Amino acid sequence: MKKAVIIVAGGKGLRMGSDIPKQFLPIGGKPILMHTIEVFHRFDPDMQIVVVLPLTQQEYWRTICKDCFFNIPVIVANGGETRFHSVKNGLEKIDADIELIGVHDGVRPFVTTEVIGRCYTKAMSFGAAMPVVDVVDTLRQLPDKEQNSDVILHSTTVPRNQYKLVQTPQVFSAELLRQAYKQDYEEGFTDDASVVENMGHDVALVPGNRENIKVTTQFDLVVGEAVNKNITH
Repeated sequence: MKKAVIIVAGGKGLRMGSDIPKQFLPIGGKPILMHTIEVFHRFDPDMQIVVVLPLTQQEYWRTICKDCFFNIPVIVANGGETRFHSVKNGLEKIDADIELIGVHDGVRPFVTTEVIGRCYTKAMSFGAAMPVVDVVDTLRQLPDKEQNSDVILHSTTVPRNQYKLVQTPQVFSAELLRQAYKQDYEEGFTDDASVVENMGHDVALVPGNRENIKVTTQFDLVVGEAVNKNITH
């Protein structure tokens, strides 16, 4: 089946405290976004890759691609007001004959080709799939009513075995994803699975990989350097 991936890279780097958008920050001497693109290209060299970037960042992206001799073919789409609108813009760039479409965070450079494969394989049979990992920390549920204090006195432990942490890529049949993104935007659309589920279609869960972190803070960048060193040596 013909595959595509929309890599959403609209970050501004605010939580990094950096003037450089987080997807362009280096890990192992290479921009994070390039690592992310490379893993999908390794999984399937024939995969269509669409990268969604704010218009103001696209010239910078072209410059660093030239400087780094980065020549994996990608199509660039304009970022939107929200992730929903960014993915919708990316969908418009996908070829009509594509049968499976994944959506991935540009700052998740350490997803494995095995996890990508599991997601596309499950989406082929079920229509929708996403990778998840176990919750390892204890979870506490806060009361519905807000408390006017930095110290919350009333909370309850919830069973962590009933929860999973969601990763990307989230992969769907092209027909299903295109139909889902014809809906009007809602605030509850926090990822692509939530958009599809709003139409009444379930999303299958497949095992993710713990290293598939979303690099959004300085601490994540330090962890990312360690992970990259481990997988390249």
